[in-house]
Parts: sequence; C-alpha cells; structure tokens
Amino acid sequence: MTHKPTSWFFPLIACALLFSVRQVYSQDLAPRAYLITPVHSNAATLTYALVDGNVNFDGSLPVTDSKARVSLPVVSYVRSLRLAGRSANVLVALPYAVGNFEGKIGKAQANVYRSGLAPLTFRLSMNLWGGPAMDVPHFVRWKQKSLIGASIKVNPPTGQYDSAKLINTGINRWAFKPEIGLSRRWSHLVVDGYGGVWFYTPNPKFYSENGVFAGINRQTQDPMGSFEGHLSYDVKNRLWASFDGNFWFGGATSINGVLNPLTSNRNSRVGGTVSVPVSKRQSVKFSYSNGAYIRYGGNFQNISAAWQYSWITRR
Repeated sequence: MTHKPTSWFFPLIACALLFSVRQVYSQDLAPRAYLITPVHSNAATLTYALVDGNVNFDGSLPVTDSKARVSLPVVSYVRSLRLAGRSANVLVALPYAVGNFEGKIGKAQANVYRSGLAPLTFRLSMNLWGGPAMDVPHFVRWKQKSLIGASIKVNPPTGQYDSAKLINTGINRWAFKPEIGLSRRWSHLVVDGYGGVWFYTPNPKFYSENGVFAGINRQTQDPMGSFEGHLSYDVKNRLWASFDGNFWFGGATSINGVLNPLTSNRNSRVGGTVSVPVSKRQSVKFSYSNGAYIRYGGNFQNISAAWQYSWITRR
C-alpha cells in the first residue's frame, strides 16, 4: 500500500521551489554595473530571461525530482545624473513572472503554475572615486582607470500577492541591498568586484487564513551577503564579453519565530555575457549562467537576451 503525503507537504514543496527561484531574481550577474556614462544619458531595455533546473533541499524536506521553470520578461529604464558633483544613475525595472514548479514525495506529484507581476526594482548608484559627473565633450576625452562606487537596490512589497496562497509572483515585504563596487581598467581589460548584503523586513501574512493554515503566519529572513566578480574584454567600442561569477551566503528563514537552519545559503554561480552594438543607439546582450556550487536552493541554468536603446538629452 502506498501512503499519500499529508496536505502540508505540498505547500512546503511549493514554498521551497519559489524561494529558490527568488534567489535567482536577487542573485543575478551584472557585469559593468558601475559603468560611467555622460550626464543626462538614458537607456530603455527589454529583457527576456529563462530560468530552468533542479532544486536542492539539503535534507530540509523528503522531496525528490524537484524542478522549476520560470520565464521573466523585464522592462527597465536607467538615467544618468549629477549627484554632489559625482556621476550617478537611477534605475527602475518591472518584471513579469510565468512559472511552473513541481516536486515528488514518494509517488505523489505536486505541481504549481503562477503568472503575474513580480516585484519592482529600484536602484540608485553613485560614483565615490574616479568618476566625476561629465557632459559628453568631457566624457569623450576621459579614460577610465580605477572606480569605486556605491549603490542601494530596493524591492518594495509589489507584484501580485495573496496571503491565502503560498505561491505568489509578488512579495509582501521590503528588501534592501546596499553594495560597494570596484572597477579597474587596463587597456581593453576590465575587472569588476562587488560586495553587498540583502536585508528583509518581515512578511506579516505568509500563507495565512486558508484551508491548510487557518491562522496568521509571520515569516522572517536573515540577512544574505553576496560577492560578485567579472573579468571582461573590450573587442572594440561597445563590443565586449565577460566571464562572471558570484557567491552568496546566509538568508535562513523563520516561520513564527522558528528558525530553519537548513534554509541557509552557501551557493555560487558562474557564467558569461556578450554585448554587441547594433547601431549608434541600439545594442543587444546575451548571457548564460549555471550553478557552480549549490548547498540549498535552485541549481538553475539562466539564459537571457536583452535589447537596449540609449539616448542623451540636454537636461
């Protein structure tokens, strides 16, 4: 006789799958994130990313054959500006997520599908050393050497969220990531390194008031540190390729004050990016990354393609 898992197993599968995919959202690989551009530069970008792979629970759940496949179209806009005499930029991005999640306990299969708006992303970046604010004539004569920058990334409680459902494309909490970045150029070669920490506010209504859990659940998450590095080479102006890697750790979750230490991360990804100019104002970018070491969460392949249109205004 085959024993069916109790009803609470399926929400746990879905929860772990969704958490692991959100790791990909927040732990992307972004070469040249502290690039200096002339004041009043603008860029609009359309990106399509496909995240696909298995999930490692590290013994936190008796689950096998756990998989996730998520499509992420993203619309973003970035503008360069002058801040205290330094080069700075502000970015806003709106993603839409379409995902399929599945897992198996014994012979019983759990499948979840979701489609909806994902959390907005806001990012303010400022150069601290090596990159003053410049207009176009000054920028054309400027040559990058060493740059030090800082940024703050914010995910507000946006997107589609229903506390009665465990799987949501949106979030019901704030997330903040302060970061420091260093960039150094030697002729055609550029080396970038970033270090930051994600901080999360509590989700006061996590999977609450439904047929499985009648009460209110409060979810919290520990801070999650991250390091990111890139080695890129300029073939010619606006044509470049990079080797990318990152490592993140921490971020264990608690429900109603009960910590699950098995949800702590110690993961890394590696990949590559190629950017190709199409015209004076247009370029396309392709990237690929895969899990190098995954202790807990998604061991995903991530493939993306982006089209960018850029322009400069007088003010």
